[in-house]
Amino acid sequence: MTSSAAGAATRVPAAALWLRSQLRNIAPFATLIVLVALFSALSPSFPTLDNLGNILQQISVTGIIAVGLTFVILCAEIDLSVASVANATGIVVAFFTMQDASVNIANLPLPGAAAIAIALAASLALGCATAFGITVIGIPSFIMTLAMLQIGAGICAMLVRGQIAYNVPDLIHTLGAGTIGPVPWIVIIAALVLLAGHVVLTYTRFGRYVYMTGGNREAAEYSGINTRAIVASVMVISALCAGLAGMLGVARFGSAQQDEFGDFLLDSISAVVVGGTSLFGGQGGIGNTIVGLFVLGVLNNGLDHIRIDSFLKILIRGLILLAALIVNVYAQRMRTQAATTGAAGG
Repeated sequence: MTSSAAGAATRVPAAALWLRSQLRNIAPFATLIVLVALFSALSPSFPTLDNLGNILQQISVTGIIAVGLTFVILCAEIDLSVASVANATGIVVAFFTMQDASVNIANLPLPGAAAIAIALAASLALGCATAFGITVIGIPSFIMTLAMLQIGAGICAMLVRGQIAYNVPDLIHTLGAGTIGPVPWIVIIAALVLLAGHVVLTYTRFGRYVYMTGGNREAAEYSGINTRAIVASVMVISALCAGLAGMLGVARFGSAQQDEFGDFLLDSISAVVVGGTSLFGGQGGIGNTIVGLFVLGVLNNGLDHIRIDSFLKILIRGLILLAALIVNVYAQRMRTQAATTGAAGG
């Protein structure tokens, strides 16, 4: 065989290996395009600027939570407590805000800045407890965050005792439910949090350490990286993002009550995974999460536009998540095969 023929024989597999390695990024974007085209054809009111604004508002709270989860999943960990932490933080900020006399809650009204500070401190404390359990005691993140989920739910139940609080500090109300011109503040906050997450993961040493910790923890440790500190940090970041989303969420929803954020756990994990961030760590990022957010936002909004049965809507969302998980697993296998083939060829 001539050298040119041998080169042609090696170039084709290389292209195929590259395509396989990019499957995790290509599949979500292709899904988004198909969904937009489908719903635009089925509903004339779907492809409008007003509806785009609706989608952006609908995914804002999920987007803030998903930023923290992206850090966690990139480290090959999981955080099942984010929705519970968001709910607890939203209730805490309402608990320390003056409520109407009709609300039967024995709360402790404080100035708005103090209420916000206490709520953020509560989310920070929950994140630190999670980080301590995982990195110091050695509890797997799945089990530790499952316990924190229950603890957060207990905090919610203890503070509101089945009642509903409506008032939050003025700043939180403005950022969660107000607008600046035609643009809702919550959309701006979500965009800023997503941008900050992208900058940290892409341009900072900490971001590189997150990828290295998730990609190969043993190799990262041999390189001198304190992987325990990295994992602890991402769990705290996840809790703080959930706490911010919780405070803004109660303002957007107009109330703080138990089980208000129940759907956000699945939605936020789905956004990260559907977008293409690897459950095995080390691959993905905020760009993938943004695509995943739009896939879920377009899907939910589009199904409402064509007035599909609400129970069928839940099923379709589950099938989309399952498809994303399958792609995730197969992409990981292809990545491993590509690495093995490349090493053998070298």
